[in-house]
Amino acid sequence: MSELRSARIISAAILAGLLALGSAASTGKAKQETKSEPQTKASPKDVESVDSILAALYDTISGPPGERDWNRFRSLFIPEGRLTAVRVAKDGKITYAMMSAEDYVTHAGAYFKEHAFYESEISRKTEQFGQMAHVYSTYASRDAKGAAPFQRGINSIELFNDGKRWWCVSIYWDAERPGNPIPKQFLPK
Repeated sequence: MSELRSARIISAAILAGLLALGSAASTGKAKQETKSEPQTKASPKDVESVDSILAALYDTISGPPGERDWNRFRSLFIPEGRLTAVRVAKDGKITYAMMSAEDYVTHAGAYFKEHAFYESEISRKTEQFGQMAHVYSTYASRDAKGAAPFQRGINSIELFNDGKRWWCVSIYWDAERPGNPIPKQFLPK
């Protein structure tokens, strides 16, 4: 089969798939992706503004060793919310780890039961259009309040406003390390 013919067949298959999806949407058979209710209702003060939801995100993961308020944490995310960490292996290979909010609760929760962890925002750049906001939130992680940070990095946070409240859609982060310093524009002035 010639390359041109193969390309046309693939293009036709993609177009047919898109048309079928459009048809399913118009007949109501397409899966709706407009969920907006988590299992736990958020405190209105936590989700009334970009400032308040960011403060709540950092507050829910910070504290002395012990349980965190995971229901509060869950209430900040859309049901399909994701958290993604950039990972660098000892051999230098760069990968990522993607998880749901519930995966984060399970993995980080086990660590936080035994260890103090305080993360705070030290700088922020926000862009907003319509019902969405993108925030580059530079963070510092500490073992104790007021201690020197053991790590800094940037959380890339996507937020959605449904007209009633703000929701966290995703948090994607990378840490500062040799060869990957935080750019000056994302640090406090």
